[in-house]
Amino acid sequence: MADFPNCPKCNSEYTYEDENHFICPECAHEWTLESKTESSEFAKIVKDANGNVLNDGDTVTVIKDLKVKGSSSGVKIGTKVRNIRLVDGDHNIDCKIEGFGAMSLKSEFVKKV
Repeated sequence: MADFPNCPKCNSEYTYEDENHFICPECAHEWTLESKTESSEFAKIVKDANGNVLNDGDTVTVIKDLKVKGSSSGVKIGTKVRNIRLVDGDHNIDCKIEGFGAMSLKSEFVKKV
């Protein structure tokens, strides 16, 4: 059985986890634990093409010309992407690229600046 924290409101020991937050069935209080997402067993580490660890807010450079679906042009090699956001999934970087707008990129096609 998992070792979940007691409810901070009523101190019940019958709490359970639902996706990214905890719920108390006795008082219906819901909360998240910030330390849970920073823990090494829960956090997913995303690395760039050179093996550098990426974090939210980093600036990266595209290392390969990338085709963009629905566009006649693509993202050129050397394009700087600022303020990335890491997400789960196949394309694990969400960002805004000037001239293209919101996009998802794979970390294997970028390098940290």
